[in-house]
Amino acid sequence: MVVYALITRQAFRRYLTYRGALFGGVLANTVFGVIKAFIMTAVWRQRSTIGGYGLADALTFVFLAQAMIGPMSLLTNGLDIPARVRSGDIGTDLFRPVDFQNYWLATDLGRAGFALLGRSVVPFAIGGLLFRLHVPKDPRVWAAFLVAVFLGTVVSFALRYLAAMSAFWLLDEKGVTGLSNVLTSFLGGMIVPLVLFPAWLGHLARMLPWASLVQLPADVFLGKRTGAAVGGAYLFEAGWAVALLLAGRLVTRRARHRVVVQGG
Repeated sequence: MVVYALITRQAFRRYLTYRGALFGGVLANTVFGVIKAFIMTAVWRQRSTIGGYGLADALTFVFLAQAMIGPMSLLTNGLDIPARVRSGDIGTDLFRPVDFQNYWLATDLGRAGFALLGRSVVPFAIGGLLFRLHVPKDPRVWAAFLVAVFLGTVVSFALRYLAAMSAFWLLDEKGVTGLSNVLTSFLGGMIVPLVLFPAWLGHLARMLPWASLVQLPADVFLGKRTGAAVGGAYLFEAGWAVALLLAGRLVTRRARHRVVVQGG
């Protein structure tokens, strides 16, 4: 565990050096958040409540979704596995004295931690200055929200890991990761809250792992889930995390027997 903690810390420090990318990400997340907030305001002017969401809930959801782009890596795969397969460096990775999947999980948690602190706080704070958001005052809600974010980050990693591992068979994984990013954006709630989906589609989306990335943490933050319902959200996220990580472990085992190294 100490080794993986050190890997996480090193990944956090590595991303700290990319200050230009940090500034660009914060600016983009904020600008698009403001644009989406105006769109949501226009929609909610037609009805005061949609799917149990008032205008303040909808606006808060917008900026929470923008804040989750970095930690959950909603728009990119965020893992260097395919590039290392093509370069041949993956051979070194497979022979490291650490578990291959856990190494990448630790690395991704370091990236996510940096993104949460560096790219999430400012867009949400600016959204709070420009619009009337629903911000909980109870620190227990904030704590519950952070737990949901952590579990969602693990689910996000597990999904992206499976997509990235396709490079062992395809070499060019862009089609798989592109499809994965589309599903993440649509079914995770990044584009619009799942409460805006038709009833059958919204119910289906809430049963799939992508709901763990934005919708469930947002529900906890907005107080849509309280008491036992919060525990249910945790079990949902943890269940998908375990299932997807186990799937990733099986894929890793098969990939070890099918390594195609180019350039090395």
